[in-house]
Amino acid sequence: MKLTIETPEAMEAFGSRLAETLQPGDLVLLSGKLGAGKTTMTRGIGAGLEAIGTIQSPTFVLARTHRTKNGPKLVHVDAYRLSSAIELDDLDIDFANSIVVIEWPKGFIDDSFENWLLIEIDRSSQEDSRELSIAGHGPRWQGVSFDFGN
Repeated sequence: MKLTIETPEAMEAFGSRLAETLQPGDLVLLSGKLGAGKTTMTRGIGAGLEAIGTIQSPTFVLARTHRTKNGPKLVHVDAYRLSSAIELDDLDIDFANSIVVIEWPKGFIDDSFENWLLIEIDRSSQEDSRELSIAGHGPRWQGVSFDFGN
């Protein structure tokens, strides 16, 4: 599925609506160039999950875990400096009981997980507009719609 997101605020709103479809054990992969809007979307997911605290890029700490008011934890990972699934495993993330968002997922994810949602963010111009390509992989995502009225 492809969507156009016109502004950073709309990207955050999309993330918030996406959060309504997420459940413990879900893995969301965000791919896109620097400044594409990966962390902005994650802030929206955090808002939708009612995450406690500020959602910011985990670039230097690799992963941040955010408690939510009434649901599963949100784990936000920056995998830019990771080179393998083993290094991801070393972060000791509770994938089964959390919602995990990974920025810069590279190619090692598909060998390690059965289900994931890949969102590729294309910022082809200097405008605020972004093109999203959304693809669910595995049985968890079959039949799930991401057209939130955009």
